Amino acid sequence: MAITRSRDQASDLSAKLAAYGAEVLELPLIAVRKAVDAETLADVVAELGSYDWIVFTSVNGVRFFFEEFYRLFDDIRALGLLRFAAVGETTAAAIRREHIKVECQPEVATADALADALVAMGSLDSSKILVVTGNLNREVLVTKLEAARAIVDRLQVYQTEKTDLAADPVAADFRARGADAILFASSSSVQSFVDQAAALQLAKSARRPLAGSIGPQTSETMRKAGMPVDFEAKTPGIDSLIEALVGRLTQ
Repeated sequence: MAITRSRDQASDLSAKLAAYGAEVLELPLIAVRKAVDAETLADVVAELGSYDWIVFTSVNGVRFFFEEFYRLFDDIRALGLLRFAAVGETTAAAIRREHIKVECQPEVATADALADALVAMGSLDSSKILVVTGNLNREVLVTKLEAARAIVDRLQVYQTEKTDLAADPVAADFRARGADAILFASSSSVQSFVDQAAALQLAKSARRPLAGSIGPQTSETMRKAGMPVDFEAKTPGIDSLIEALVGRLTQ
């Protein structure tokens, strides 16, 4: 099995696949690093108590936001009466690990659905919302919230970058042997895979892997890039992706 998560996020997925007896090839098509604008962070911290909602679209956002929060504060009560929203279960679970209740989580883990779920919670007219993002977050969430007359501030806390696997020995193994399946957990990893097509070109004798997606947004990116979606997690998340993989391979 080939997985395409960043190195610091691949271990959990690798371990779970290995528990099924799979041989795992880690192809870190993206790298994620903390990238916080100090001036924006200072503005947000100064106004933290005035926000009605704080919205997270990824586990990375939760991770890096709270790293900065605990660097600046030693008491969780500094968050005041902020209400928390999360795009999906994995992100919500990361928030709950901070002993914080998630009050808004859509049934479908997409930015569109998250915006709709927040609107459905009640009037957002003049509500102040902080959206914690990375550099590649889609604009649709902010656009929809602003259309509902919310006042939206964005705080970027991480940067997603494409890696270069041309000289990676694991990528060489993938080119030579292929894999039974390749798993995509984000749109950015799909785009990096497409951009590095030459470095990942399979040999004629290599196995052509089935392509699996973690959810609808990633699947949409795959289809737009002309890639097949051979299986998709029923609900976005690592466990559901593995379940979909097992189901597809045992058909």
